Amino acid sequence: MLAVLKLMSKARKEVELPEMDDSEGMEEMTEKLNPVRSIEESKEEDKKEKSKKIKIKTIFAKERVLTENSNEARDLFQQGRYGIVLEDGQVQLSLHEALFLLEKGRIEIFDQRKKLLDFTDYLKKAKKVEPNFWIRYAVFKDMRNRGYIVKTALKFGADFRVYDRGVKPGEDHARWVVYPVHEGSTLTWYEFAAKNRVAHSTKKRLMLAVVDDESDVTYWEVKWVRP
Repeated sequence: MLAVLKLMSKARKEVELPEMDDSEGMEEMTEKLNPVRSIEESKEEDKKEKSKKIKIKTIFAKERVLTENSNEARDLFQQGRYGIVLEDGQVQLSLHEALFLLEKGRIEIFDQRKKLLDFTDYLKKAKKVEPNFWIRYAVFKDMRNRGYIVKTALKFGADFRVYDRGVKPGEDHARWVVYPVHEGSTLTWYEFAAKNRVAHSTKKRLMLAVVDDESDVTYWEVKWVRP
């Protein structure tokens, strides 16, 4: 029997410090107790701020977007698992990943003629490649903003595979295969059963992501239960 479920609509080490009256003195004493850690944290924060300010140059290449060969581009993969790193050092992004990073101000996208594409220009090109692009992107964007890593799942016969929070591809398997659909679309029982078989055969959970006209997403998880 199938059940459909609606989803989503360390111990601390104490350090004794001398009693001090002012908070500034307390901060100074803490830094003296652990100066190396403060310096390392400061360097890491500076590195993150610097990487956010640098916009990585990318090229729109029909069904994908290719970054320049740079450490900043590879940091996209290392930090957020965006795209895949190619042998030549470039990072290959999916169309959904590229638009998400464009909105975040992390990348710049150029066409083959080296014309800079804004949000509207890029969206038009992406829709020509994928007629259902916006529905898929609404789901991709919503789940990434919720803290999930979303990757394509074409080899599984699905739109996306989604990893649980805190899990990166390569560390464990994806938890769900996700099918984005518009709330006004129809789905036959045969199609529904086929999607469930895909999830079952890949040992993942099936999730339907229903997008309304305002691009809000409601998630429904489908699983087998024994009566």
